[in-house]
Amino acid sequence: MYPLRTAIAVNNEVLALILGGGQGTRLFPLTHHRSKPAVPIGGQYRLIDIPISNCLHADIRRIFVLTQFNSASLNRHIAQTYRMDLFSHGFVEILAAEQTPDNPNWYQGTADAVRQAMRHFTRYDADYYLILAGDHLYRMNYSELVDAHCDRRADITIAAQPVGIEDASAMGIFRFDRGGQIVAFEEKPKRDRLDEIGRSIPAGATFAGHTPDRPFMASMGIYVFSRDVLVDLLSGDGATDFGKEIIPCALGRYRVNSYLFRGYWADVGTIASFYDANVMLTQPGAPFTFYDPRRPIYTHPRFLPAARFADCAIRGAIVAEGCYLDRCTVEQSIVGIRTNVQNGSTIRRSVLLGADFYEADDDATVRGEHPRLGIGREVVLDRVIVDKNARIGDGARLVNERSVDEADGDGYYIRNGVVIVPKDGVIRAGTHV
Repeated sequence: MYPLRTAIAVNNEVLALILGGGQGTRLFPLTHHRSKPAVPIGGQYRLIDIPISNCLHADIRRIFVLTQFNSASLNRHIAQTYRMDLFSHGFVEILAAEQTPDNPNWYQGTADAVRQAMRHFTRYDADYYLILAGDHLYRMNYSELVDAHCDRRADITIAAQPVGIEDASAMGIFRFDRGGQIVAFEEKPKRDRLDEIGRSIPAGATFAGHTPDRPFMASMGIYVFSRDVLVDLLSGDGATDFGKEIIPCALGRYRVNSYLFRGYWADVGTIASFYDANVMLTQPGAPFTFYDPRRPIYTHPRFLPAARFADCAIRGAIVAEGCYLDRCTVEQSIVGIRTNVQNGSTIRRSVLLGADFYEADDDATVRGEHPRLGIGREVVLDRVIVDKNARIGDGARLVNERSVDEADGDGYYIRNGVVIVPKDGVIRAGTHV
């Protein structure tokens, strides 16, 4: 008989599990037709490319992506992008939520997603499980994280960063003993609880960015579990969430340590954070950049032509491949793949996610009464996110003149003060917002 657990020669100590997230309501309407990890970022990437690229650079080549909502776009991107060497035994594989005779429910939370997927991944030989989120922007050496887990003989290691009081209430906050071991953890504590649980920082944390204005140590939602520990914790009483239930339950039973991360990290699970992260990329000296010769972020190769400019003014912008910009102004903006901007338009502090296809100049029969694909003539955009395949008619002005924080309009939404044109959206010529 063959053994149940499969022996694999490629980094057989670590297996990665990337959580695809829930419905992504805080990123609506960008998640109306896709899951959070499939949302485009930086002009030509998708959020899922971040954790997968970090895994590949750490020689972690057995990667499962757990999905449930709107997963078609994500499945297609992974299938087209991450094709491993036939002789390497590495893979990036989708594990979609499924109803089974013994469990008819969909995923109820992060821990429940891993629990339901266990029957698929525990047959692989692995000493450690690396659990990641699919909607974060950062560059981390996972090898150092796993080495720290092993060196300290931890059962669970949680990547952590110091945060200020504004961010602490939206994250999981630790309290440490004098040796730096986690002794308490609370998920999204209210502000009146922060003084009680958050101001115990482990020795040496000042070298990891801890400052008086960042006195709380927060979980980044990145975990390393020793194999038997994860299996034991998920075999319990049906806890559904790592932050709210699994980690607090593990304290006192297992050795739970933190790994202090020194680099840039952002949770881009809201419209405001997604917008800010993209605009940050256009700034000189940005704390995160896709330009890294040693650890690039991988994505789907599209074989598009270089961007073309005709008498344009470009200041502090990122313009992706395959774009055509005609006598326009672009400032502090991301212009995604295949974007067409027509003459006289001005784009400031905006994020254009691009297009999935080109449209011929004379293709009026296809678009009917709609404007042509892309940004029309004499358009003004300021603090706008334009999703893929959108059409913005001539003379449209999307600048949120009344500083509205949230609204639903004709062909657009406003969230956190940012105007959003959804995927395949149409803004009629002359529209003013």
